[in-house]
Amino acid sequence: MLRKLTLTAVLMGASALGAQAQDLRIALQSDADVLDPDQSRTFVGRIVYTALCDKLVDITPELELIGQLATDWSWNDDQTQLTMQLREGVTFHDGTPFNAEAVAYNIERSQTLEESRRKSEVASITGTEVLGEYEIRLDLEQPDATLLAQLADRAGMMISPTAAREAGADFGSNPVCSGPFAFDNRVAQDRIVLKKYADYWNADEINFETVTYLPIPDNTVRLANLQSGDVDIVDRVSATDLEQAKADPKVQIESAVSLGYQGITINVGNGDKAKNPLGEDSKIRRALSLAIDREALNQVVFNGAFAAGNQPFPPNSPWFDPDHPIPERDVEAAKALLAEAGYPDGITIEIQAPNSTEPQQVMQVVQAMAAEAGITIEIVSKEFATMLQDQTAGDYTASQVGWSGRVDPDGNIHQFLTTGGGINDSGYSNAQVDEYLNAARVTNDTAERKELYNKARDILMEDSPLVYLYHPTWIWGLAEGVEGFTPYADGMIRLEGVSLSE
Repeated sequence: MLRKLTLTAVLMGASALGAQAQDLRIALQSDADVLDPDQSRTFVGRIVYTALCDKLVDITPELELIGQLATDWSWNDDQTQLTMQLREGVTFHDGTPFNAEAVAYNIERSQTLEESRRKSEVASITGTEVLGEYEIRLDLEQPDATLLAQLADRAGMMISPTAAREAGADFGSNPVCSGPFAFDNRVAQDRIVLKKYADYWNADEINFETVTYLPIPDNTVRLANLQSGDVDIVDRVSATDLEQAKADPKVQIESAVSLGYQGITINVGNGDKAKNPLGEDSKIRRALSLAIDREALNQVVFNGAFAAGNQPFPPNSPWFDPDHPIPERDVEAAKALLAEAGYPDGITIEIQAPNSTEPQQVMQVVQAMAAEAGITIEIVSKEFATMLQDQTAGDYTASQVGWSGRVDPDGNIHQFLTTGGGINDSGYSNAQVDEYLNAARVTNDTAERKELYNKARDILMEDSPLVYLYHPTWIWGLAEGVEGFTPYADGMIRLEGVSLSE
């Protein structure tokens, strides 16, 4: 059975017969940023990487760490040396070999590339020792309880040293990794096309010749494309569209509780744009938080499918601090804080948000709630990758932005809220918070780590550089012929074992 010809297929140069099952088409909520694991930061970019760039370590659906390019590992007695055995017979997409030398290069690049966002994630590694062609030792100054989890994400993604040396910081325009699919072409805001890598070490589990990622910011349009057969998998079906999707016999729904959060990141120290009342006075930031009814926000925008939140960890997480429960909305307390800050008659602030459906709905609800407390919010809509670039540059006052979450709690907080953290767009800096969060990295005692995170939370609640709002549930829409899809709490779309019948 042939699929109908679509405009997208024409643009991609598909034959008059239409796209066949060998081409898997995935609709994303936004476009990825640069496809360089050391430089990138978007959630949708990580989805693309699951097909493009294998990692040293991966996770199971139950969130256990397992090997991918590393097949085994062991620690020395004082947890300062990690020795890894590597998978043999793996090549990068340019045909060059993956081996211990390649791992050593990748770690050095993550630490030293000027544009790298992975520096804080691999900062504990003081050196590498190649012990054999497929064996490497990572030396640490002190124990790092987070390292394996970091190597299960972008810090562990292996790129071709040959290609990276030649391209430098421009590597992302033509990335060369070792995943099941190789980079083919990209048109910004339109598509990313990957082609099957015939020499992939696990090629028998890959059932598509190409995979095409299509950024479609509008949730309704994204679902409509799935229902019409123009795409095969939809990233993040809107909670408000869930009943419609479930009622369609041509659509399958899969879901998983997220590890991440959504919130409002506030510029408190990232350049001149931090020099405004919101950035300079925590009373105003706390007033904004108190003006928001998080439970109502969840009901209005997400039909109650998500979870209200006020921390980097959801309320059902063992890392959640019960001493700071999700606050009730308190308009009068918010007004009192504004008066203490010198704004008894109210204040106007600017918050940027992605131009996709849900973030705009979230901000419209927050805008209405804040107005009742005397806070006028001016919403600035931006394409998501552009918004992140502006955050990095400090060209913003506040952003409605989130994080997809990580297996280890450090991944949800350290790089955002420590001085010089790789994604600390807020520019927040507090020596005591640094001390607590750094100490939590070097102990494997869960109770001790929890106490350190709680101490940091006490300070962060007062300073409020990031106002947390809710914790999503990942919801995927699949065409009726998609088989073998496994939902993961990290929100990734893994293609091993996935097939599509016509």
